[in-house]
Order: sequence, then structure tokens, then C-alpha cells
Amino acid sequence: MASLDAWLLSPALHDYLAILKGARNGFVYGVKVRFPHALIMAVLFGRGDWKTRCAVIYRATKQHALNLAKFVSLYKVLMLLQNKANGGKERGADTFIAGLIGGYVVFGDRTAVNEQIVLYVVSRVIAAFLPRAGAPYSKAPLPNREAIARPVPPNARYFSVFAALSWGTVMWLFKNRSEGIQPGMFNSMTYLYRDSEVWKDLRTLLWHNT
Repeated sequence: MASLDAWLLSPALHDYLAILKGARNGFVYGVKVRFPHALIMAVLFGRGDWKTRCAVIYRATKQHALNLAKFVSLYKVLMLLQNKANGGKERGADTFIAGLIGGYVVFGDRTAVNEQIVLYVVSRVIAAFLPRAGAPYSKAPLPNREAIARPVPPNARYFSVFAALSWGTVMWLFKNRSEGIQPGMFNSMTYLYRDSEVWKDLRTLLWHNT
């Protein structure tokens, strides 16, 4: 086991194993975030019998977890490729390019889950460009608003571009202007992209984060 741990800690393998751990963290985080949300929505607003509701919970959780795993691993692969193509140096636009491509490939398909994730991301992107207050961050409840007209989903083609730009921008912000990112999302992104760069042995590579 000691020799395996030494192999896992080899600097030559770090960037490649970080892709694996990034996929692991993305999957785990997706399950943690989506499962309780889907469960509550099924209990409060679900239709049909419990077999049908459980199937909806499973599909939503699976899509959220797998898409996050795909995005994190694809993002890390693209960052690694750009790094190697540039002689081992990271350029300022690398995070945006990797996020842009990853966002289009993984989240460009308009589904209910993808739409929720992209809208969550873009709201944080926009908020990050607002001037920062000197006082500690506070969370004020949003007023309840009733929709009068029936909601219409966005055009699928434009949504793909919207998803790509949102993810490209948020990855650039996380790397270069992380102080502007909302705390909840900052913690989420730290878990997905920074924590996946660190492990001590096989257990902390695949089973437990630290």
C-alpha cells in the first residue's frame, strides 16, 4: 500500500489523477445537491405514484451528477492540453476557453436540469461584476413573485451559446476574480476544482475528499 501511495503522489501523475478526482468530486457533489432537491420537489409537487416519482428523482440526480463529473474532468483535460501546448505555462484566457468548450459540450443540451444549472451559474457571473461592498456578505430573501403567463423555454440554439459563455466566464472569474464570486458558489467550485488537486493516498483520491 505504501508503494501505491507513493505512486499516487508522484508529481508526474498529478495532473492526470486530478482529472480522475475531479470527476469523482463532480459526481459526489451533484448527488449531494440534486438528490435532496429532487426528493423535496417530488414530495411537495410530484405527480403520479411513488414509483414514478422515484424514477424522476433518479433521472434528475443521475443527470446532475454525471454532467458535473463530465464538466470537471473535461475542463481539467482542456486546461492540461492548453498548458502543454503553451510550454507548461498557463495563459490568462485558458480558463475561459476550457469553460467555454466544456459548457457547450456538457451543458449545451437544453434540459430542465441543465437549464437550472446554467441559470444558477449566470446569475453568479453577473453578480460577480457588481462593485463589492465593504460590509460582510449578507443574504436577503427574495420577494415572492407570481408568474402570470405560462413560462416558455429558451430557444435551444441560443441556450447552447448562453451555456458556453456562462461556464467560460465563471471559470475565468474563479481563477482571476474569485473575490467577486458568491460564497456558496465559491465553496462549491473550491470543492470541485481545487480540492480535486490534492490527495494523500488511494482513499483520499477516490473515497474521501481529504
